[in-house]
Amino acid sequence: MSAPEAGLRVLVAGGGWAGCAAAVELAAKGAQVTLAESARTLGGRARGVEVQGKLLDNGQHILLGAYDATLRLLRQVGIDPDTALLRLPVQMRYPERSGGMDFVAPRWPAPFHLLAALLRAKGLTRADKLALARFTTTGRTMGWVLYQDCTVGELLDRYDQTPRLNRLLWHPLCIAALNTPPERASAKVFLAVLRDSLGAKRRAASDMLLPRMDMGALFPQAAARFVETHGGKVLTGAKLTAATPSGDGWQAALSGQEAEFDALVLATPATQSAALLAPHAPDLARQLSALDYEPIATCYLQVDPAVRLDLPFYALLDDPAQGRWGQFVFDRGQLDAAQPGLLAVVVSAAGAAAQLDQDALAAGIAAQLARDLACPQLAAPQWTRVITEKRATFSCTPGLARPANATPLPGLVLAGDYTASDYPATLETAVRSGIEAAALIRAYGTLPREKRRLSHADGMDASPSVS
Repeated sequence: MSAPEAGLRVLVAGGGWAGCAAAVELAAKGAQVTLAESARTLGGRARGVEVQGKLLDNGQHILLGAYDATLRLLRQVGIDPDTALLRLPVQMRYPERSGGMDFVAPRWPAPFHLLAALLRAKGLTRADKLALARFTTTGRTMGWVLYQDCTVGELLDRYDQTPRLNRLLWHPLCIAALNTPPERASAKVFLAVLRDSLGAKRRAASDMLLPRMDMGALFPQAAARFVETHGGKVLTGAKLTAATPSGDGWQAALSGQEAEFDALVLATPATQSAALLAPHAPDLARQLSALDYEPIATCYLQVDPAVRLDLPFYALLDDPAQGRWGQFVFDRGQLDAAQPGLLAVVVSAAGAAAQLDQDALAAGIAAQLARDLACPQLAAPQWTRVITEKRATFSCTPGLARPANATPLPGLVLAGDYTASDYPATLETAVRSGIEAAALIRAYGTLPREKRRLSHADGMDASPSVS
């Protein structure tokens, strides 16, 4: 930091991945950071939870090799991605007798790895393979850019994708990446994900990365240690209940305790940020309040510890009308040796599933696994637990106007996976947003105090833009 920037007192409200990323970036540059989280643990919607004496996650996650910002910050806070994450080539593999397909790329240079996967794919007809080749070739030609947004369903129809290919590949990818059904999901955002994964020039960008440790340990806890070793504070159980402009800074009420800061990063959920902003920036508060949300359910099933799937994870054919809710199943025992026989089944865009009784949902998923994996004992797990995040992500619909990190309030910026980005609500989006928020605060910190004070009085955004 330059001299005016060094020592800037910054409150980062919200200890999810976006807030932790902002706190790390600011602390690394010399800011006096206070990271405050209302819950007792950090991580937000990607955190560790204790279930039946095991430390699991509130939701099973897959990262991509294209998540450059996330991988950089992991290294910065002392986490080695090569040991913390299981790296697998891009794949969509269904259990052999389930009626799905087997698509897995070799570790060849791009784009030859996808060509080989397509030629070797089982469970796809010639028409399916030609449709997939046509779509990916067209995507590369157009730079994976769609100027007039539409739904993913409309995009797939436009390029004559076959019903089977939609069922086995595009629909599951859309739901997994955007957590929004294809008939409502943004095609522009979906193409951006494909651009940086399937369409990337680096083969490694398309790799799938499975966490070997709980999500809290993977980044938030390491980020907290980094902030503290750089002179910052980390507060849990400390909720920001009000924020008021004060002189050339902000007065914050943290669980009833008042404190003064030079700048504020709002990394709280959009609904909470809207309530805090309503007295000061009503238009922005209304934009945040207008976001809709999609749930994600994760069902954990503990079976005999001797059970081990043939692969670390499988795609599953879901059909809610037939009681088939699971979309992906993960063998946690292959990620963590301390969790043998523990399976995690993900249900994204889980609006209908979230309405079910948890025991009934778990029983349906167990029966689905037993049939698809031809393993009858999976139908009677030792215990189950369903964890549902009702507001896991925003609904990623066509043409959605997402708020920028900068706000009309000097020295106050937003951070979160809902902020403006060509990506959906992913961990990478959250991390990128936190990094951008930190850059805006650092730029604001270079302003003379007199100019900060003047900008507060004028009610104008004095934060320089950062490209």
